[in-house]
Amino acid sequence: QVQLVESGGGLVQAGGSLSLSCAASGRTASTYAMGWFRQAPGKEREFVAAINWNGGREYVSDSVKGRFTISRANANTVYLQMNSLKPEDTAVYLCAAQPATSHDYYTRSRDYTYWGQGTQVTVSS
Repeated sequence: QVQLVESGGGLVQAGGSLSLSCAASGRTASTYAMGWFRQAPGKEREFVAAINWNGGREYVSDSVKGRFTISRANANTVYLQMNSLKPEDTAVYLCAAQPATSHDYYTRSRDYTYWGQGTQVTVSS
């Protein structure tokens, strides 16, 4: 089993920045592709960004392109840098991990096995 813990959420004014972290623990001998999703009240879970197991490939959704950046410090820690935040970015942000050794990253929630509990991001106007 792998446990994922997100941190870094909070309240920020529109135009501000936040940096989220996701730390994996447990069965971390394997390598993982990782991703960020978000879910606002009453809405479906939405893909935000993904990165492959060694950080060589990454992808962000069109809705956050140019504002959000995904990166990984090592096999167990992934970051989501969020700049120029908008009120519509308000959501619970969830980290996900999927065992992988290829160059692949995943953009569908059903492709991920492990999930964190999420961290709240609130952007005020």
